[in-house]
Amino acid sequence: MKKVSFAAFGGPDVLQLSEAEDPHAGPGRIRIAVRAAGVNPVDWRLREGQVLGAHPIEWPAGVGLDAAGVVDEVGEGVEGVEVGDRVFGEGADTYAEFAVLSAWARLPEGLTFEEAAGYPSVVETALRIIREVGVRSGQTLLVSGASGGVGSAVLQIARDRGITVIGTAGAANQEYLRSLGALATTYGEGWVERVRQLGHVDTALDLAGSGVIRELVELTGDPQKVVSIADLGAPKFGVRFSGVAGSVPEALAEAVDLISRGKLHIPVEKSYPLAGAAAAHIDSQAGHTRGRRVLVI
Repeated sequence: MKKVSFAAFGGPDVLQLSEAEDPHAGPGRIRIAVRAAGVNPVDWRLREGQVLGAHPIEWPAGVGLDAAGVVDEVGEGVEGVEVGDRVFGEGADTYAEFAVLSAWARLPEGLTFEEAAGYPSVVETALRIIREVGVRSGQTLLVSGASGGVGSAVLQIARDRGITVIGTAGAANQEYLRSLGALATTYGEGWVERVRQLGHVDTALDLAGSGVIRELVELTGDPQKVVSIADLGAPKFGVRFSGVAGSVPEALAEAVDLISRGKLHIPVEKSYPLAGAAAAHIDSQAGHTRGRRVLVI
């Protein structure tokens, strides 16, 4: 099969598309013929060698956590899924023609493979950090860097739970944030005062890693009320850094429920062929994403 891998840490140019052995589904796993793979910031952070608490890397290393496709192999002990089923989920080395998944769910009605590939770890991360930051119905959550995949999910899940959200993003994404139910403002000089004008902040999430931890603590009044998924220096301010946990069946089940109820939709901003993985990483690292980027196989 064709697979994207890299043999040393570095920039996007270390990614290579080459022939590789087909993986197989072990106990408790399934294999899918990948139709689309989600592109996440963690993919290029791992490619660069950033420490995120992930499993040790063996060379050459594959890339990718999220995928959607058709089940073509079912491991021992797996029930409730059959060869030919359309699923999306989380696994390893998903930038490939075949991938093994450790958590999965059936595609909701009307969702394409391309759309579905953008949900698994994004929704798991959104659910996890909403829980970790401790925000409750009736409170206000500030989301810094709110227009990407995780931000898009956080805004919609929070709205479904009765939480008010203030989101910061670039000027081009202000209307997008408002369409997801957020009070929107731009980042850059004076952003703290602009946030204050929108309302009192109870808790805050840093999704972009743009050096705003100190200000988020100032706005909430307590480092325990701030969580970051992008700034490795957050702990020096007493702020929790929430790294890679991986998708879990419960998160996928909640994603299916939200999607089916029309409460969650994450748009695909751009699609790339498998050979375009490096370009996808370059665009992802540049930021300003609205929704998700995916590879289509």
